[in-house]
Amino acid sequence: MDPIRIAIVGIGKIARDQHVPAIRGNGAFSLVATVSPLDAGLEGVPHLASLDALLAEGPAVDAIALCTPPQVRYELASRALARGIHLFLEKPPGATLAEVAALEAQADKVGASLFAAWHSRFAAGVAPARAWLAERRIEKVSIIWREDVRVWHPGQAWIWEPGGLGVFDPGINALSIATHILPRPFFLRQATLVLPKNRAAPIAADIAFRDTSGADIHMDLDWRQTGPQSWDILVETDAGTLKLSQGGAVLQLPSGTEQGEDIEYAGLYGHFATLIRGGRSDVDTAPLRLVADAFLRGRRETTDAFHD
Repeated sequence: MDPIRIAIVGIGKIARDQHVPAIRGNGAFSLVATVSPLDAGLEGVPHLASLDALLAEGPAVDAIALCTPPQVRYELASRALARGIHLFLEKPPGATLAEVAALEAQADKVGASLFAAWHSRFAAGVAPARAWLAERRIEKVSIIWREDVRVWHPGQAWIWEPGGLGVFDPGINALSIATHILPRPFFLRQATLVLPKNRAAPIAADIAFRDTSGADIHMDLDWRQTGPQSWDILVETDAGTLKLSQGGAVLQLPSGTEQGEDIEYAGLYGHFATLIRGGRSDVDTAPLRLVADAFLRGRRETTDAFHD
């Protein structure tokens, strides 16, 4: 079977660090082009300045990984889907839920596969955590996702603009895990969003959720943490406490601790290949829906101006 010819649109840090190695490590794909008006391409791979140039001039592609900021993703995705090209959407899959719904309908109409890729769901500890929790009674959940924005997003102005999500850009990773491993749906009860005076998106958030059985879920997001970073989910159950740390890479159960290798993007591209070969899509918007609810219902507080 011929490999799936794939191009990366948006060849920034995440594409270079994660997408390129994952594609090159998967025999189901062949990386045939990169696209960016600003960044240079990769040695030995054709590079074009725009998606329009790729579609007009080639090389021919079967699939595209969209790694652009979410605010510009809809137009690019719709243009590719109009050509029947399969799409991998970096998280978050769009700037709005309505955009993603429109893309899903378009993909279904043209018979292309659309994949809303939540990379944290493929962290080593997530699948066994989901299996262990499936038969437990959930009593309480704490999500602590604190990191230093200056380390992880230096100079990225788009992330502070409307649609860029601010601290929810990393926080949505935690929600992608929680919506996957917890056995019952949960919903927002209240939220406080903390916005710097000079920014349009929050730098911190405190959120209270509740699941459909009444279990409380508390989420603490902050982009001002220095030193060790915190990416932890603790689930108190009738059989003891489960802890996922390091973004889902390490799983601690009452019976012991498990740590696996970094397989997130390798897992994403393995799943994407399966979707394409099977003629299916995977567009779960639950994490983005919860973020939208926080913006819709959350109370705003203002803090000091933030400067990179």
